[in-house]
Amino acid sequence: MASELKFIRQLSRQYPTIAAAATEIVNLQSILNLPAGTEHFISDVHGEYEQFNHVLKNGSGAIRRKIDEGFGDTLTQKDKRDLAALIYYPEERLSFMSEEEGGLDDDWYKVMLHRLVQVTKRAASKYTRSKVRKALPKDFAYVIEELITEKEEIEDKEGYYNEIIRTIIRIGRAKEFIIALSRLIQRLVVDHLHIVGDIFDRGPGPHIIMDTLMQHHSVDIQWGNHDISWMGAAAGSAACIATVLRVCVRYGNLDILEEGYGINLVPLATFALDTYAGDDCKAFSIRSGAGYDSRDLALDMKMHKAITVIQLKLEGQLIKRNPEFGMQSRLLLDKIDREKGTVCVDGREYSLKDCNLPTVDPKDPYELSPGEYVVVGKLKQAFLHSEKLQKHVRFLFTKGSLYKVHNGNLLYHGCVPLNEDGSFRKVNLFGKEYSGRKLYDALESYARKGYYAGDDREERRKGQDIMWYIWAGGGSPVFGKDKMATFESYFIEDPEASKEKKNPYYALYEKEEILDRILAEFGLTDPGAHIINGHVPVEVKKGDTPLKCGGKLLVIDGGFSRAYQSKTGIAGYTLIANSHGMWLMAHEPFESKEASILKGTDIVSDSLMVEQYRRRHLVADTDIGEVLKESILDLEELLEAYRDGVLTEKGS
Repeated sequence: MASELKFIRQLSRQYPTIAAAATEIVNLQSILNLPAGTEHFISDVHGEYEQFNHVLKNGSGAIRRKIDEGFGDTLTQKDKRDLAALIYYPEERLSFMSEEEGGLDDDWYKVMLHRLVQVTKRAASKYTRSKVRKALPKDFAYVIEELITEKEEIEDKEGYYNEIIRTIIRIGRAKEFIIALSRLIQRLVVDHLHIVGDIFDRGPGPHIIMDTLMQHHSVDIQWGNHDISWMGAAAGSAACIATVLRVCVRYGNLDILEEGYGINLVPLATFALDTYAGDDCKAFSIRSGAGYDSRDLALDMKMHKAITVIQLKLEGQLIKRNPEFGMQSRLLLDKIDREKGTVCVDGREYSLKDCNLPTVDPKDPYELSPGEYVVVGKLKQAFLHSEKLQKHVRFLFTKGSLYKVHNGNLLYHGCVPLNEDGSFRKVNLFGKEYSGRKLYDALESYARKGYYAGDDREERRKGQDIMWYIWAGGGSPVFGKDKMATFESYFIEDPEASKEKKNPYYALYEKEEILDRILAEFGLTDPGAHIINGHVPVEVKKGDTPLKCGGKLLVIDGGFSRAYQSKTGIAGYTLIANSHGMWLMAHEPFESKEASILKGTDIVSDSLMVEQYRRRHLVADTDIGEVLKESILDLEELLEAYRDGVLTEKGS
């Protein structure tokens, strides 16, 4: 066929001879028979950058396992801990040891370099030389390749390798070489990283995590509801901007905005001081962490109240212009009785904790006051012109999506919205109903338009409203509840008013037929397929388990966020999938980076076997393997075209 011949001609430009095509077929076939790479799944890190970076550096224990496998009982536990700490934090550890010991001698360098080379060999063993070569640091590429490659032609191999290491030490490059090997080991132990949602909010360093992810060699991201609110804010959604600000001030994290993203909060602070000058704002307390400056408390509480009221107004405007969202029950500012000091929620009257609402006009409660209007305008410009925030959000759009199907697993952050009977819930978006996979696809499409639509103001506005809906809407897959009880949590004492009902998904995900239906909806019919799920903390203290439905569904949010750890009892789950099987890792709270550097402490992790494969999985069994197989077929057609005379070799 003409189209096939056109494709083969294009392929011949890359492989102009029989020899070139044949060599590539052999290369690809050899890759197919290598062990499948290690995948690392992390979810709900919520700005806890120190713990995230440590888990990333230790590969959820993968580096320690390489050390154990390589050295067995030949090293003491202390030596293994010290070696692991050196790999995690090479610069800091070398600096500490130099100061502590008064300088490191040649014998120490020789021992450590030999040990690091052994770990590097083991980490590199499952990859082709070509892939390892691409990962090698430029300054030491040739030397490392020599040290980790077996030289059959050299008789005195030990002497050959020892001489290389002695030379490195003699010329004063040992420290730099240790750093290069340590970073290479970190790079090789995990082939691909999956972030299953919620990088932002609660913890102090989501911007630091984003910087780290942007430098990672291979990553994808499934957006969480907290990520989406920041994406909406960066797009210019006023409701999302107010949401982001409220959450930041609530957790004492305004530094993220001011120092991390360069967003000027003076207009909000000035407005809050003027508007709530005589108000103690005690209903708007701050859930601060260890580094919080209590001198800011009074101002922060006023800012907290100011932005909360603004958020409720902006959300009300959005709900009213999108009646198909079905969120009219969230319109509560117009249900306030000022004289009685009450509010009516779902037909029930509640007393208000705070009735001082000077900017809320009873005749038009969702209209911004002149002062609020100015503040929102300035904040919007600040978010739109934050270069770093825009860079991070573009990365989220480039590397992210609402779900991902990868190597027989379905990854998403929250839930697939269901009805009580287990059928897919239909959600109305601008007059058209969607459910199941089509709901995810429609929401994602609108979200992308909300950021990228350019001059099409209507599409951009719809997209930004959808971003807010994904954050808080009853039909949102990443929110997964009937309501976001923001108003109730601040203004009503009775805890019953603030209860949020989870989607039926969470009551049904132990039923195999339900999960099979979800997997089939996303094209996964193999009985070995899994759903990998974040969003809902696993309350280990109450006997909860991350394994649902016999391991068909894996929940990997165990509580990275310190705000959740008293509730969960642990500091997060992560998942490791390699050529041998899948393991859940339950992590204890992270002491600190300093403790790892000074004392060699690590995160204590317990592993839980999810599945052990009956045979070792190869690259051929992965999605990449399917792509490589197609490439081999194309190349074989090219070979046939050369041999049949349909095409002529170039330069022959």
